[in-house]
This record gives sequence, structure tokens and C-alpha cells, in this order.
Amino acid sequence: MNLIRLDMRRAIVIAAASFMLALTGCASSSRDAQSSLDAAINGSQRSDKARARDVYRHPRETLQFFELTPTQAVLEIAPGGGWYTDILAPYLHDSGQLYEAQYLSISADLAAEDSDTDAAYRRKLAAAPAVYGNVVVGTLHAGRFIGFNAHERFDRVFTFRNIHNWIKDGQIDANLRAFNDALKHGGVLGVEEHRARPGTTVQQMIDSGYVTEAFVIEHAQAAGFVLVARSEINANAKDTKDYPNGVWSLPPTYRGGDVDRSRYAAIGESDRMTLRFVKP
Repeated sequence: MNLIRLDMRRAIVIAAASFMLALTGCASSSRDAQSSLDAAINGSQRSDKARARDVYRHPRETLQFFELTPTQAVLEIAPGGGWYTDILAPYLHDSGQLYEAQYLSISADLAAEDSDTDAAYRRKLAAAPAVYGNVVVGTLHAGRFIGFNAHERFDRVFTFRNIHNWIKDGQIDANLRAFNDALKHGGVLGVEEHRARPGTTVQQMIDSGYVTEAFVIEHAQAAGFVLVARSEINANAKDTKDYPNGVWSLPPTYRGGDVDRSRYAAIGESDRMTLRFVKP
């Protein structure tokens, strides 16, 4: 009987020790991921101009909210000049995968793939193969990906400040369905977008560049996503959202030129929603 009790005690001690080792391993892995993300954010591949926007865009907090890890397969939509690519590429370089899909409007000719923005982006990546050499670049056109097979391939799909363009083009629903198809089950769609006041009409969204959270959530759910979390990481209470050139009055665009520029600079970049959806 005593031997049985002793064996039971030993089993309990071993199980407890194994559990503590597992917890220690998880904590260590989390610290390593945080350290790698900090290194990517502070890396020399990022320009001073790009870093100046961190105060408005909060890349560390945003990517943590999207539950990014360095071993994931990630698809970024419409990277533009590559503001987030500069962070994602080195972070995912060794253990993950980064795919980029430049957006072509519904009216665009597929032959226009080498547009000025896209061509400049590709030149940037080609100029620094040590950082960007593993990045795969394709396009998103009329709700489908060109240049790579996207079907249930990705752990994460990210889009930053793009949805207003897709509403204007009539492609919001086709694109969201494409993102759902591209994600693995359990994968996350991370959305950051300029936030309109509740009750803003669709035409006002198109004209101003600000989109209501309700609109984004409704259309994402219609595409098969489930909203799991919202964050105020990228909120800006100074943004009154009533400018003559819409969101483009604010930095970094300053569409009005020098008119009220100091006022807009004091406001900073737009008030933004940050939403995390999951594909069930």
C-alpha cells in the first residue's frame, strides 16, 4: 500500500514538473517572439519617415492583437509602398512565410500589373534580398489572387486602411470571400480601417474614406467570418472626421496642401478601428 502511495506521489511530482517546464517553455517562446518583433520594428530596413508613423500606427501592439507569431504563413493585402512589409518580412524571414497581394481595381487592366506603385514596391524588395528575398508578391483582382495559390494556405490575412477603396470599387464582398478562402480554418483576418461615425452612409464612406465598424463587421460576417475582438489601439479622439478632403486631409497625405496643414498635423493620422475576425 505504501509503495502504491509512493508511486502516486512520484507520478504527481513528475506531472507537476512537466507542467512547469511546459509553462516555462511557453513563456520563453513568447519572449523570443516579442524580441524578434521588436528587432523587426527597430531594424535598419525601416526609414526614419516610416518610424515617425509608429506613434499613430502602433505596429507592435497591432500585430500582437492580431496574434502574429514568427512561424505563421501571412498574407498582406495591398501593401502599397511596404510600410508593414518592412516589419513583417524580417520577422517572418527565418521560420514563417510572407505573401503580398497588390490590389488592382476592378477596372484595371491585368496588363497594368507593373503600375508605378507596384513597380516601385518590387524594386524595393529586389534591392534588399537579405531582408525581402523570401517575400512572394502577387495581385488581388476581381476577388481572386493571381501569382500564387491561396486556397486555405494562410494563418493570417492582414489589411491596413484599404476597405474604403474596395467599397468604392464594389469589391468589398468579393475580396472578403477571397480572404476567407485563403485562410486555414481557425485563421485570423486582421483589419485596420479609418473609422466613421455610426450612421454614415455608404456614399459618405466612399467620399470621405471613413467606414463604420458596423459596415465592416456586417460584410465580414456575410463572408463567413466571426468577430472575436475589437481594440482601441489605433483610436484618435482628436480626429473630428469633417474635413474638406476627407481622411486624406490628414497626414500623411495632406491633400489640401498647405491649407490648415498645421491644424491637421496637430490632429495626426485618422481614428481607426482595429478588428480581429476568425474563420471558423
